[in-house]
Amino acid sequence: MAYNSNIEPPTATVFSPLLLDPSIQPSRDRLHSIARASSSFIRTSPKMDSESYMFGPHRIDLKQVFYSTQLSYALVNLKPVVPGHILLSFHFNIKRFVDLSADETSDIWLTAQKVGQQLESYHKASSLTFTIQDGPQSGQTVPHVHIHILPRNSGDFEKNDKIYDAINEKEKELGQKLDLDEGRKDRNMEEMAEEAANYRKLFT
Repeated sequence: MAYNSNIEPPTATVFSPLLLDPSIQPSRDRLHSIARASSSFIRTSPKMDSESYMFGPHRIDLKQVFYSTQLSYALVNLKPVVPGHILLSFHFNIKRFVDLSADETSDIWLTAQKVGQQLESYHKASSLTFTIQDGPQSGQTVPHVHIHILPRNSGDFEKNDKIYDAINEKEKELGQKLDLDEGRKDRNMEEMAEEAANYRKLFT
């Protein structure tokens, strides 16, 4: 999908998931065809029975999701490094950045721009960190393309590059603890659902 300066970033299907039940999901090619047929993404979506997204092999409760396009979605983090540390990923399980289509690449970065802007303002931050771990040697533990977005403030890390060590550590914990039926030490579902509900309001 070719974007130009006259086209707004992807519009949200806020908490109203488009692609939940694998048995009724359109093909990836069909999804791109739909996206190319319109200059903006659909704002509403059909109601579906599933109650979770898939993130790699893990189930994500919809209570954690606060923003969605036809291709990607944003969710609050199980173990945030800083306040407002969230993840963006895709409805389809795409393992590596090189495997993204032009549509997917455009969608996730325009979504990152839009979501990041809102979170920076909401958390009264002064900067943003965007990072991708692409492949196991990079520190990626969930084999599903995703972007970390972190609102940043002066002094949040004594040495700025230490944030990448912190992300790597949290990524390891994420891969180990993400399943809904496993215990969470730092944050429970109620905390994450409340945070996601607050973020949804930024896009309505």
